[in-house]
Amino acid sequence: MKQLFTLALAFAVTLFTQAQDMDSYTGHIVKAEQFYKNEQYQESAAEYQAAHDVLGGKSVPDDRYAATKAFAMAGQEEKALFHLRYMAEHPKMKFKELEELQESAAFNSLKSSKDWEEVLELVQANKAEYEKFLDKPLADKLAKIQELDQKYRKEVEKAAEEFGPTSQEAMKYAGLMAEQDAKNLVVVEKILEERGWLGPKVIGIEGARTLFLVIQHADLETQIKYLPMMREAVARNEAEGSQLALLEDRINMRQGKKQVFGSQIGVDQKTGEYYVYPLMDPDKVDEYRASVGLPPLAEYVKIWGMTWDKAKHIERTQQIEAEWEKE
Repeated sequence: MKQLFTLALAFAVTLFTQAQDMDSYTGHIVKAEQFYKNEQYQESAAEYQAAHDVLGGKSVPDDRYAATKAFAMAGQEEKALFHLRYMAEHPKMKFKELEELQESAAFNSLKSSKDWEEVLELVQANKAEYEKFLDKPLADKLAKIQELDQKYRKEVEKAAEEFGPTSQEAMKYAGLMAEQDAKNLVVVEKILEERGWLGPKVIGIEGARTLFLVIQHADLETQIKYLPMMREAVARNEAEGSQLALLEDRINMRQGKKQVFGSQIGVDQKTGEYYVYPLMDPDKVDEYRASVGLPPLAEYVKIWGMTWDKAKHIERTQQIEAEWEKE
């Protein structure tokens, strides 16, 4: 019993430490991005390095790439080239954005280096490997669908920030968004019915993400219909487990059930306040999130300007459950 308690305590301490580390990491990243926007490249590079160090040399790929720009602009060419090479050679990254590297003015100071040419060769090889089996026309079609999927969502978000989430302005764009979602679904359902759930090797990472987004934004009946197909795709490594988690949470929410991963955010119709939709197990939510590659809940809810408060969440959940019983 003592051994089990010790193991449980160690696991709890690990989760707490990881959450603290992620808070620190994100804090450095936010500062780094702001410094870069202000053209304070030395300060930006220092913050990116601090974020990198917090996680023991690990970084989110997008943040690592942003850091290479800061390093290059700060005159730290060796660091910039090291991280670019790392991204190109890492088996799970295989950085392939050749045109981005060639066209970005941030890397001008690197372009006379022999090491730069070697990095370009690695990235070019990654790009060629990536595109070997790519259905380019279909990937391009899905790219346009993703652009349309996000278009009115950005307008809704903008209107909600300016006028409130339940304002007439936000509702207007929400209606346009729903119309576009229906059009997108017609195209994506045809793909799914004819070819199944395609993975990144066939339609690219963004194409695969588009399939998820369109189903995630579809009606409940459609989501339930394609849930088994997506589960099979995840099992084949052709879809992301984190995306499946979001879909399952949304289905649970729409069915009046509690969510598992904490991805679904509600809005209080009286106050306009955002809140985490009721959780199946608030104590284990970060454990569940980590299992599918999602960051801690406290980190996630910052997107909505929220602070995670478990006690407050439990109290709100009890109120929601009381309303459920009345229905």
